[in-house]
Amino acid sequence: MLRLLGRRELLESMSVLPLVFFHWRQVMATTSRGRAQDRSKIAGGQDHEVKYEAKKEGVSKDTVKKAVKSAGNSRKKVEADLHKR
Repeated sequence: MLRLLGRRELLESMSVLPLVFFHWRQVMATTSRGRAQDRSKIAGGQDHEVKYEAKKEGVSKDTVKKAVKSAGNSRKKVEADLHKR
């Protein structure tokens, strides 16, 4: 059954929204230093990131490392460089 909320009920229900948003911000992935992770970058020195990108693109880890070195650590630029090769 639907009913109209009174002004007080409406304001009370809206007061929960900031808590939901705050909780969502807390759940985001963070580094060990508490900073938000930047998934648009590839850390060429991190073996697990290089492995993931190599498996995803179907190339060797050395090829990914060379692409990171030549194109920079931007995931889009590295992927574009790998597609050129």
